[in-house]
Amino acid sequence: MRSIFKTAVAVAVLAATPAFAADDEAGNALIKAEKDGLRGLSATRLQNLLVEPEAVGDVKFARSWIDSQPKATGGPHWKCLSEALYFEARGETVKGQFAVAEVIMNRVDSARFPSSVCGVINQGTGRKYQCQFTYTCDGNPEHIAEPRAWERVGKVARAVLDGRAPDLTNGATHYHTTAVRPSWARVYTKTAAIGVHLFYRHTFRTASN
Repeated sequence: MRSIFKTAVAVAVLAATPAFAADDEAGNALIKAEKDGLRGLSATRLQNLLVEPEAVGDVKFARSWIDSQPKATGGPHWKCLSEALYFEARGETVKGQFAVAEVIMNRVDSARFPSSVCGVINQGTGRKYQCQFTYTCDGNPEHIAEPRAWERVGKVARAVLDGRAPDLTNGATHYHTTAVRPSWARVYTKTAAIGVHLFYRHTFRTASN
């Protein structure tokens, strides 16, 4: 589409430029050929070709896209987010991994949770099975046994921290897999279902409601 757009613009400019050499046979032949081709298009189609298409986000929810990205690196918060994705969602689809990362970032933005990525992920760590992310308090060592999966989730974490990912969960701050049914899921607002995870937004109550 972009190449057609450029061709159409170029033809329009050349055709409307008086300074174009009338005796330039090669140039005139090119313009005639392009005009003949454009003349066969409907007015609507031609107008669409002359309008630059809107830019869209560059993130694609596919492993091929992830694999095409440069190796990801970062500081402590990148490492925390990468670990959370590895232990919580490495078996998920790429879209599902982005969604889980989004929940963590939504918590960072919420006054109800710690204000940093590592703070959110490690909330409650130290009390066995009383933490927010089970892998941080289940007593098992956090060993990275799948280097390829680690590399991929690191790229997802990098894209999310860089603000490249579109919204997927409509503000979700909680999630669970479809294999379990936590009690809180009955009262929170379900916002999305992606892969093997269901996503929820906390149902806040005030004195007025």
